[in-house]
Amino acid sequence: MNDAVASVQSWKVTLPCTRAEAEALDGEIAAFALMERPPVLMTSEAADDETVWRLDAYFEGKPSPAAIKLLKTLVPSASGTKPLIEALPDEDWVTMSQQGLEPVTAGRFHVRNIASDPELPGYVNLLIEAGRAFGTGQHETTVGCLAMLDRMRQVGMRFRNVADIGTGTGLLAFAALHLWPRAHAIASDIDPVAVEISADNALENGIRLGDGAGRLALVTAAGADHAAIVGRAPYDLLIANILAGPLIELAPSLCALVEDGGTIVLAGLLNEQADGVIAAYRAQGMRLAERSNRGDWPTLRLRKRPSIGWKRPRRINSAARGEAPGFGSI
Repeated sequence: MNDAVASVQSWKVTLPCTRAEAEALDGEIAAFALMERPPVLMTSEAADDETVWRLDAYFEGKPSPAAIKLLKTLVPSASGTKPLIEALPDEDWVTMSQQGLEPVTAGRFHVRNIASDPELPGYVNLLIEAGRAFGTGQHETTVGCLAMLDRMRQVGMRFRNVADIGTGTGLLAFAALHLWPRAHAIASDIDPVAVEISADNALENGIRLGDGAGRLALVTAAGADHAAIVGRAPYDLLIANILAGPLIELAPSLCALVEDGGTIVLAGLLNEQADGVIAAYRAQGMRLAERSNRGDWPTLRLRKRPSIGWKRPRRINSAARGEAPGFGSI
């Protein structure tokens, strides 16, 4: 997902597992989703015996007994095995844990995490190398957002002013600019490391930085609390791929930034959290226009209902409704 990694002591927990258990752990695990910093899970087979597999879980900070107990429930074959728990040296453990990730294809986008992996002809190829920030495209929520944005473009939606709140590596903002190349765009993250990584990734992927049309502005901000974010409002498209709690807490401020008829794409929540998130945004004048699920992770597209009276916001461009006629416009 779109979070950045703090500089804290990292730990690794290793357990044996079967191949079937390893295959079932593909992607990130819903059981850890409510943790502030969930572990990164990696599985691998023994070099000399393909029937022997192992699970390595990388934690930021020493894992609690509850976290280790939860981890063991993912690999029942190791129920009687004592896990190997070790502190890691002060190295870039995110990079180490994400080496060997397979490319991801969603809609027209093909996201690679290793430069040596070949590009896919006929797709928009993006390179987001494993590094100091999360958001490489592997998580189901990021894939869901990429697919949602691509589908919105396919049905003719047009956007001119885009915000990506909690950008992580910048991937979703890059995708939006590929889909709507004349849009103004801004991306933010609470962690300055993520903003630095996003700038590096922008350079790698040919995304121009700056304030003009077709360019991406990057800022460090908690939620939408930044003069540049507020000053560029109202937006006709706002993307937020963060956790359910912050999404609910930020609902008033995010919705206030969106113009009448504008669109918000939300992700980072679990299926059982969707009703609460939807209710929070309905209370701010949004309606659910589309929901797509990838496993336990839904992606929500909401549209802002027109307001009335003197508080009604003015659009930057009256033609930029954020949704083409015939696709659910009020």
